[in-house]
Amino acid sequence: MEAVTVPESSPSPMSLQQPKTPPPEASPKPYTSTKKSFVASLMEAATLRSPSFKEDSYFVSQLKSSEKKALQELKNRLADSHNGSGENECSMWGIPLLGTGDERADVILLKFLRARDFRVLDSFNMLEKCLAWRKEFGADGIVEEDLGFKELEGVVAYMQGYDREGHPVCYNAYGVFRDKDMYERIFGDDEKLKKFLRWRVQVLERGINLLHFKPGGVNSIIQVTDLKDMPKRELRVASNQILSLFQDNYPEMVARKIFINVPWYFSMLYSMFSPFLTQRTKSKFVISKEGNVAETLYKFVRPEDIPVQYGGLSRPSDLNNGPPKPASEFTVKGGEKVNIQIEGIEAGATITWDIVVGGWDLEYSAEFVPNAEGSYTIAVEKPRKISPSEEAIRNSFTSKEAGKLVLSVDNSSSRRRKVAAYRYIVRKSSLV
Repeated sequence: MEAVTVPESSPSPMSLQQPKTPPPEASPKPYTSTKKSFVASLMEAATLRSPSFKEDSYFVSQLKSSEKKALQELKNRLADSHNGSGENECSMWGIPLLGTGDERADVILLKFLRARDFRVLDSFNMLEKCLAWRKEFGADGIVEEDLGFKELEGVVAYMQGYDREGHPVCYNAYGVFRDKDMYERIFGDDEKLKKFLRWRVQVLERGINLLHFKPGGVNSIIQVTDLKDMPKRELRVASNQILSLFQDNYPEMVARKIFINVPWYFSMLYSMFSPFLTQRTKSKFVISKEGNVAETLYKFVRPEDIPVQYGGLSRPSDLNNGPPKPASEFTVKGGEKVNIQIEGIEAGATITWDIVVGGWDLEYSAEFVPNAEGSYTIAVEKPRKISPSEEAIRNSFTSKEAGKLVLSVDNSSSRRRKVAAYRYIVRKSSLV
């Protein structure tokens, strides 16, 4: 048994064990009759991107001479093409691309160059089509629009938190569309589909507004896609158009794509494609089967930033209370019981805690142990088996006397190592 003592006076919990840590068109491409599954489309998207294991710094001084030459040539072509145009006619995300010497413009231009392997003409054509699409689509003002998808906010596609390196994280989950009524409301006709695509671009633009667009800064986002219960056939049209829009108009904007709750056939398809992918691509493509979601996400995102449905501690109601309180991470080995002791709790104080173990399937309990000899231990939460699907536990207890709170996690009946996290706050009594 492992016992971990955490003094109440600690300003924040200590981490017990730290896990290691697209060419555009002026309008969306029409769907063709090609029979391509949603999974195959995702795999194709992965092969079309060429991300690096470490995000490119975008320092011009670090470019090869041939790359510097390509960047200058792209600038020259762009200037010739837009000679006499105003700044707003040749800008992206509020950043003028012409004649400013702005390093942020270099970041954007380098994204288009990298998307086309520094082939200047191909990069220029891609950039020009993207500029035309953004103007026609009204992408610059889309973040402020009310598109009426309140029921999808925080459910289907949403930005939430950052990864351990500071990248904004976008979560995607389309399982709700297994419901035929929901599917019909959102995708029932072409106009509804166009509106949904507009909303999906809006979500991405919100994430891009969080980027630095500076050399050495955070210049891309993380995509987490939940494949659980996803109706592949029904979403084929929407998924292909989303992928096309993103590939054509948002090059090098995704640092890592994490697929969670992956069914067996996706894993099999990936194993077939994997030998043909470059190391650079595979390093950014993460596959996580059902049951390994928390363990996978903890490698990239801190638990306090991960939604509770994926083994984290973040609840929608928490997002209105400012930055999340940091959590302590630990692991529970197979056959092991861990006791977390939070000491120094004064009489009358109230302690509130969150705790979660990825894929629970173990026994959990909480008790308060008074300091005074002869006092009885209080069972705050009786021992009970927590199911694999249960979200993080949040509870509170007000002590009548000084003592400590002991949180117990018993993994004795399992051989599997599990990631876990907890945090707490103690509010002292206002009574003197």
